[in-house]
Amino acid sequence: YSVYIRYNDYMTTVAVTGEVKRRLLRVASELQLKLGRKVDLNEAISYLLTREKRRADLLGAASRSLPGFEEGYRELIQERRKDEGRARGKFRA
Repeated sequence: YSVYIRYNDYMTTVAVTGEVKRRLLRVASELQLKLGRKVDLNEAISYLLTREKRRADLLGAASRSLPGFEEGYRELIQERRKDEGRARGKFRA
């Protein structure tokens, strides 16, 4: 699963397990009820990072790399470059 995080008008993607995503969504929904307005995952993570009683287990799970992520990411980039090369050849005038 991917979680999109907004930071200073930039978006980044963080890979998380399904369990971590589910827990982040739960935190976001609890914040929405508490604040009475819509809350995104970025705000939920910020809340977890700044609240008095930190949840080290949730923060640690959200910030560690998934097994095999680096290898999968490299493969994704290689395949993307191949796709772009094929597209350039196909659509040349």
